[in-house]
Amino acid sequence: MRVTVHGTGYVGLVTGACLAEVGNHVTCVDIDENKVASLRRGQVPIYEPGLEDIVRRNAEAGRLQFTTDVAAGVRHGPFQFIAVGTPKDEDGSADLTHVLAVARAVAQAMDDYKVIVTKSTVPVGTADRVQAAVAEVLARRDTKPAFDVVSNPEFLKEGAAVGDFMKPDRIIVGSASARATQMLRGLYEPFSRNHDQVIVMDVRSAELTKYAANAMLATKISFMNELANLAEICGADIESVRIGIGSDPRIGFEFIYPGCGYGGSCFPKDVSALVRSAEERDFRMELVGAVESVNDRQKRVLFAKIQRFFDGNLRGRTIALWGLAFKPNTDDMREASSSVLMEQAWAAGARVRAYDPKARDEARRIHGERPDLVLCSSAYEAIEGADVLAIVTEWQEFRSPDFDLLREKLARRAIFDGRNIYDPAMVQNMGLQYFGIGRDRSVVTR
Repeated sequence: MRVTVHGTGYVGLVTGACLAEVGNHVTCVDIDENKVASLRRGQVPIYEPGLEDIVRRNAEAGRLQFTTDVAAGVRHGPFQFIAVGTPKDEDGSADLTHVLAVARAVAQAMDDYKVIVTKSTVPVGTADRVQAAVAEVLARRDTKPAFDVVSNPEFLKEGAAVGDFMKPDRIIVGSASARATQMLRGLYEPFSRNHDQVIVMDVRSAELTKYAANAMLATKISFMNELANLAEICGADIESVRIGIGSDPRIGFEFIYPGCGYGGSCFPKDVSALVRSAEERDFRMELVGAVESVNDRQKRVLFAKIQRFFDGNLRGRTIALWGLAFKPNTDDMREASSSVLMEQAWAAGARVRAYDPKARDEARRIHGERPDLVLCSSAYEAIEGADVLAIVTEWQEFRSPDFDLLREKLARRAIFDGRNIYDPAMVQNMGLQYFGIGRDRSVVTR
């Protein structure tokens, strides 16, 4: 099939590349000339395991092409996927400026039937606005080609997006058109060979399903972080509690790992947008609103532990920081807990020596060159001259470090584990003080 994807960001590029991988002919459209030029050279602007190989392979095979020409993309085929950004607006709502701009651009160039698919994460009712925007442009052009607007939200995890797309657990299609539904079933048939993963529903339900999924997962994380904070007060170990409740199949182990807060491009933005969407309808989502505030507070917990360790005076201290990305296997630092920790440390007069396997360039882009930040090329370079170590991202290479070297290099011989990746007793037996999330039951010795 012939597919056009508008937007070559995270969702658009993964969608276009994976659709091409199964034999479709895909054109990806973006208004950023530099990005398109880079993609034509096989340079992928984001880090996502397996994505670069798929992009290059399908571009070389002629199944995947990139252009800034919107009209050419519209002429390319019947499927017009909208996969542009919906950033958080000042009031917390999703900004639909780019989505509606693409809808109007498609309408300006179309002269035959199109299935306009909203892949971007959008509030309930967005498809109606896309429908109206397209109809308005067509009326001005005095032309009436048929079209349908369909909701097809993405459920891609950063760091595992290619696998999620190629082997989805569900494919949500919100549609009021039998014709469009049948066409999307055909498009996704190669991804649901074992059983039919396509779930068809009305458009508004599909739009809400995406927000509901992310809000549910964010709720589990914030709930566990609340329990972790209580565990410290009560003298309990949250890891034991986690295993105890996760063994209940009604709860399970997914997304019940306490830590120093969630980040990324989805959970913070989508939780905020869901709350705002409810407010616009005079409904207050108290639980979801609390999820957001708990997470904001949790991002400050690790620094509070470090500050307490130094009796409130961090001036002149150096913190080694392992992990900058909001999660492993990505270079994405949007809403990352690492940025909150570093900003707090700098405000207190401390320096940071940071290492991340993939996000060093992104950190430099966000925070720039500054004397109180050293971006290191290895984990052990980061601990040189450091007083303590803080772990914010649970990259695999951090899980079994040289504790003898850490004891030798860290002036204050303390580890602040924001993801609970170490066993406290083992770390303490190695001659290091350990402070995790929901596990600090011992008195701090200095």
